[in-house]
Amino acid sequence: MGLFDFFKKKETAPAAQEALDKGLEKTKEGFFNKITKAVAGKSSIDDDVLDNLEEVLVTSDVGVTTTLKIIDRIQARVAKDKYLSTSELHLLLRDEIQLLLAENNSNDFRNFEYGNHKPYVIMVVGVNGVGKTTTIGKLAHKLKNENLKVVLGAADTFRAAAVEQIKLWGERVGVRVVAQAMGSDPASVAFDTLQSAIANNEDVVIIDTAGRLHNKVGLMNELGKIKNVMQKVIPNAPHEILLVLDGSTGQNAFEQCKQFTEATDVNALAITKLDGTAKGGVVIGISDQFKIPVKYIGVGEKMDDLQLFDKKDFVNSLFS
Repeated sequence: MGLFDFFKKKETAPAAQEALDKGLEKTKEGFFNKITKAVAGKSSIDDDVLDNLEEVLVTSDVGVTTTLKIIDRIQARVAKDKYLSTSELHLLLRDEIQLLLAENNSNDFRNFEYGNHKPYVIMVVGVNGVGKTTTIGKLAHKLKNENLKVVLGAADTFRAAAVEQIKLWGERVGVRVVAQAMGSDPASVAFDTLQSAIANNEDVVIIDTAGRLHNKVGLMNELGKIKNVMQKVIPNAPHEILLVLDGSTGQNAFEQCKQFTEATDVNALAITKLDGTAKGGVVIGISDQFKIPVKYIGVGEKMDDLQLFDKKDFVNSLFS
């Protein structure tokens, strides 16, 4: 197996599917309860049903823009097929959401080519409290299980707790951590981590960054400096800028995504804490509105509960 080949595999193991189904339980339950009420007493998909469905999608944190797009598509299907019963609404909605996700993620995770980068550098961004450090630890665990050598860079030097958390995850997973004293220059930590990775012939570097959503200019300058310093060691680093979002925050996740995508070149998303919320629709809306591939989803607290995102599996689980 070549470097990163495992990312191209579809994660269809029964345990993974079971974890996905369980992780989406709250979203699924709320979603279907709302749809049932939306079609109560109706035999066909008429304007009232579509209005009710629009409200269901918006209140499920799919987002207004994406909701209107889905409603327009369903309306077109109803007009084309002349008559569709409300019993077909679930299938119709599932198909349109799958098509929408497919269009918005043409660069799907399973087919994403990592090339021959070694070390492959991932810079992780996101506000405090979204599960950023936990995601880093779980990702390191996933990579290590594929016999890849991983090193973590503790570049969130503004909080002592952040550095300690990364160190604890390093010990737990069994990977090296490069850290400096609290208050050190984050770019310096990133620089040292990359140099160390090269010296130790490691495969993957994961750099943590400060989880502060201060003014956009300050955020842009800080992340830009880290990138520029890393490129002195590896010219095209980081190869991936992974934004971690908390799915349970609903519309706040949209705003965070907007701020970070304006501040830096985010090219991958991880949406966490989907198991503890009924707001899983946020995955659909963010994917559609920002056109950035969702690559990982967090569906539980276990070490293996960070899953590769597969659009078809996600939607099928949501509608199962």
